[in-house]
Amino acid sequence: MHLRAIKKTKKDVSLQDPIGTDKEGNEITLIDVLKADLDDIVDTIQLKMEKKQIYEHIHILDEREKEVIVGRFGLDMEKERTQREIAKDLGISRSYVSRIEKRALMKLFHEFYRQRNDKEKG
Repeated sequence: MHLRAIKKTKKDVSLQDPIGTDKEGNEITLIDVLKADLDDIVDTIQLKMEKKQIYEHIHILDEREKEVIVGRFGLDMEKERTQREIAKDLGISRSYVSRIEKRALMKLFHEFYRQRNDKEKG
């Protein structure tokens, strides 16, 4: 591999240096390889931060709202579920799940906003 050859000669390695080719013969650089993983890492970190914020304020929701939010956003370490799946489990309509979800998200939004304002004032 080209990167190993550069490393052996102890030269600096640029992110733009070619390190090989793909199946179609296109040149691949180090930044091409790192970028895909970096995007995934950033998305994962952002999602974890958002879930942490929801967990910190989920106590303001009633039980049904919690159940919908937990299911929709996969907060129970499961995969995210559709409104239709949640509706079936709860024995209610999908449109009612949608209304519950919107109400719960608005409650969370207002709580985040209130807490942020309290921190800025105090």
